[in-house]
Amino acid sequence: MRPSSILIAALAVMAPAVANGQALTCTAPATAPRPRPDLPSASQPRRVVPIGGYTLAITWAPRYCRENGDRAAARFQCAAGNRFGFTLHGLWPDGISKEWPQYCQVTPLLPRAVIAANLCATPSAQLMQHEWAKHGTCMAGYTPQRYFRQSTTLYRRLRYPDMDALSRRPLTAGRLAIAVAAANPGVTPAMMRITADRQGWLDEIWLCLDKAFAHARCPAHQGGLADGASVKIWRGRR
Repeated sequence: MRPSSILIAALAVMAPAVANGQALTCTAPATAPRPRPDLPSASQPRRVVPIGGYTLAITWAPRYCRENGDRAAARFQCAAGNRFGFTLHGLWPDGISKEWPQYCQVTPLLPRAVIAANLCATPSAQLMQHEWAKHGTCMAGYTPQRYFRQSTTLYRRLRYPDMDALSRRPLTAGRLAIAVAAANPGVTPAMMRITADRQGWLDEIWLCLDKAFAHARCPAHQGGLADGASVKIWRGRR
């Protein structure tokens, strides 16, 4: 067993609340996958605007795998013996108003060492390439190494409520936000947004941050579900 696998297994024993929300088991491959370039397009153009804050987006992996587990691109996350709770989608610079910066600089493919070091947080090389190209390049002075170090540090500080227990009773977006906030001192429900798919299954949690990466109240235009909206948590695997 690799040292990284031993560490994750140990965390699962010593800190079940953390393991319940992040990686239960994860072994990075011997050779990191090679992503494709991720470039701006007509629908996703280059946009350079001042940064007003950040959003840390985390994805509920069991629901993702329920919908995408048969895709070859999802094999590492949803098969191959790996199991995840919340995964790191990305760290997104927000604008001062509704528009946000994106694709600020042309960038080469990520180094494979960066991909390998972060696959157990963001279990997709292509998603990492996308996050760096679309969001990380807009953060002045950041290299890929610094961008992913910042995002994974914020991600690994998060703690989670008992997601299994929450999945077994009626739940609203507001109640889920309260439960997540209670597990993270200094965070309030107003500092996050809950998203779900069209069937009401939990998709992501967006945590709002200020320019110093401290948790902050989300702007009104941030989106997400209304507090009273019903949310279901998918626990099983396909």
